Amino acid sequence: MKGRSWHVRAGRGWLLAVAAGLMTVACGSAAGLPQPAATQPAQTHSAAPPSPQPATPQPASHTATSPASTGGSETASKPLAGKVVGIDPGHNGDNGADPAYINQMIWNGRESETCDTTGTRTASGYTEARFNFNIARYLRADLRAEGAQVVMTRTNNHGVGPCVNRRARIIDDGHANVAVDIHADGGPVWGRGFTVLEPIADGPNDRVIGSSQRFGNDVRAAMLQHTSMPESNYYGSNGIEFRNDLAGLNLTTVPKVLIECGNMPNATDASLLTSPRFQRQLAAAFNTAILTFLTKR
Repeated sequence: MKGRSWHVRAGRGWLLAVAAGLMTVACGSAAGLPQPAATQPAQTHSAAPPSPQPATPQPASHTATSPASTGGSETASKPLAGKVVGIDPGHNGDNGADPAYINQMIWNGRESETCDTTGTRTASGYTEARFNFNIARYLRADLRAEGAQVVMTRTNNHGVGPCVNRRARIIDDGHANVAVDIHADGGPVWGRGFTVLEPIADGPNDRVIGSSQRFGNDVRAAMLQHTSMPESNYYGSNGIEFRNDLAGLNLTTVPKVLIECGNMPNATDASLLTSPRFQRQLAAAFNTAILTFLTKR
């Protein structure tokens, strides 16, 4: 989640851990969810020793990329053949286990902020990190079915990090044609709805401001058409908010938005956000927005 005073965002949330003793976060698992084929192992920092990994080259520590392999005439005939899509599932399931790591300071393109936060959760303890990763997996499967290659900033929900600046770099280095940062908000309990966060020009992202805004409009339209989540009634205007203090948007060199899919402290939103059926609807809506953005020109 990446909101203002009442939102937990990287470096500014009321859920930001300041000491190991204050950081106990439930590590949600995504057990039982369908796994797309050919998923590469995660390479995020983990509080527990990692399982043995295949002897394939991996990116640097605290990172995880997962480009899909495509090829052949069947793939070439699909609408997103030859396209690369970046997905950043915000936070990570074990961020609370390593406060020293997530509290380190990084440069976000305008100012210093912390590496990451734990994210928010529902009143019942369902974590934002788990939610974000579930949506990312569903979306990855949908995009691969359309022929796209997919770059993921993390490929499990039981690690720590990577830092938000590194997440931006993973997607930039993957030469994505478009990217989405997936989050849920931690707003006031009375507040409902989604907000699409769009970048403000700051140098690195100058060339993708217009395209990011067009993609943001596609995401907003798809959310309204394909899900029952309304526009936020407490944050942004007509479901859109411009932000200049988030590394993922400040440092992007590809068209990108961050979507707060709903407000986890709100009971109505929480009942939707924790539903596997609604999570699949969200992924389908994002897939529709990406298809619209990449094929309409």
